[in-house]
Amino acid sequence: MQAALKQPLAIGMMRLGDYPDLASDQALLTFTEQCLEQGVSVFDHADIYGAGSCEARFGQALALKPALREQLVLISKADIVTAQADKSPWQVKHYDTSCAYLQQQLDGSLQRLGTDYLDGFLVHRPDPLMDVRELAQTLQGMINSGKVRWIGVSNFLPAQWQALAEHVPLACNQIELSLAAQSAVWDGQLNLLANANVQVMAWSPMAGGRFAGKLLDALKAVAVQRGVTAEQIALAWVRALPGAPMAILGSLRPERITGALAGLSIQLTRQEWFYLAEAARGHQVA
Repeated sequence: MQAALKQPLAIGMMRLGDYPDLASDQALLTFTEQCLEQGVSVFDHADIYGAGSCEARFGQALALKPALREQLVLISKADIVTAQADKSPWQVKHYDTSCAYLQQQLDGSLQRLGTDYLDGFLVHRPDPLMDVRELAQTLQGMINSGKVRWIGVSNFLPAQWQALAEHVPLACNQIELSLAAQSAVWDGQLNLLANANVQVMAWSPMAGGRFAGKLLDALKAVAVQRGVTAEQIALAWVRALPGAPMAILGSLRPERITGALAGLSIQLTRQEWFYLAEAARGHQVA
């Protein structure tokens, strides 16, 4: 578990449907093999990505070469119920951390991915109505059943993941983290997670490519000084944080993945890091 989560990069599968060049099972399998050849084995899924179609397509590709499964680290998440999936008269988007629902979604993910187990199963969003002890029992039961190797959470604030961690070991917390989303950097969240040996997984580490204005200018300036790309500098900024967060790349373009990997050796100076933070925040530190 720890070795898998210490990898610097994971591939986020949320936008798989946006890549027509990966539409065939063989093309997706080839992409997966190319990632493995470069040392990237973590693939991040969720039951709601493409309303299940992203998991299903990945599973169909993997079925072409089942032996590849043991080389992969497959993560999925559940508890978000979209308005379209809500069977009640209200058709309201909500969270469901009940035992029955999470077990149902886990089994659905396993079926779609064509595997007997997930490496990691994450609670996708903190549910205001969750019963922490019941949820912990459910998650521990998943591990005991052999269907899940380890448990994590996503988007949980400190009080939320700490309450759950009192009853079941947590391997990771996926949070939005980038130059454009810095709250966890300054409020102590990263220090708490690192101290508890809970690995941070940073979703949208490139802010969806929406860097602009002074921040974009600052990224380009540092990149020119270093002879690298602005994207590589943005990723280096995240990787310099406590716990060396694992970046979940949203792009499935091979050149973007290769570029991200090529920039992993970049170590920003303290001054460069604060220069970029200041450009993003719009003000100096106190």
